[in-house]
Amino acid sequence: MNRELLTITENEPLTASVFRMRLSGCAGGYLPGQFVNVALPGLYLRRPISVCDLADGTLTLIYKVVGRGSELMSRLRPGEKLDVLTGLGNGYDLAAAGDAPLLVGGGVGVPPLYYLAKELIKQGKTVSVVLGFNTKDEIFYEDEFRALGCQTAVTTADGSRGVKGFVTDALPGGASYYYACGPLPMLKALYRAAPFPGEMSFEERMGCGFGACMGCSMMTKSGAKRVCREGPVFKKEELLW
Repeated sequence: MNRELLTITENEPLTASVFRMRLSGCAGGYLPGQFVNVALPGLYLRRPISVCDLADGTLTLIYKVVGRGSELMSRLRPGEKLDVLTGLGNGYDLAAAGDAPLLVGGGVGVPPLYYLAKELIKQGKTVSVVLGFNTKDEIFYEDEFRALGCQTAVTTADGSRGVKGFVTDALPGGASYYYACGPLPMLKALYRAAPFPGEMSFEERMGCGFGACMGCSMMTKSGAKRVCREGPVFKKEELLW
């Protein structure tokens, strides 16, 4: 874990409620699937946000405006500085990917998969991606995944774009390992639908973000584990589902 003072270079909407923030001055060295904890002016608790991308000292975060903290964050402008705890959590295990890994993301669970896809492609992997949203107006980063060369499918619950239904309705054949991030119902559905191993990144409310407060603990087959410390990524075989 590092504490860094980063400068906002971009903070723009991707959809009506989803924003992309870019921050310069980042030391780097993070694993795909790790997260940062952002201090916001006037608020006691930091806000945990997954790392979407990291390149040339620029950190990219994508977040959804859902409450006071994220709404305040959406009003920050380029040039302002943020106190950020970086390199938190365990990240995905890239060595487990096999030759053709599958990446599955739902809503704001999509961002960490972009950095993961980039790193897997650097290793020569053939990457397939399934992105799930409620409606076409919520879709983001489809074009960015395609630009990486990923075979990309999109689902919408209302059928307004791509496959009508959920991510489990668009799983491609040929994959033997998956990486996922998204809401709990999506992760549970994928756990049942994909008959091969994988890893899941959990979205959880956090107090400290580095394992001290125990507020984000979850029970696994090997006992209680902290999502912020031993997670947010857990192997499929660890889960009590």
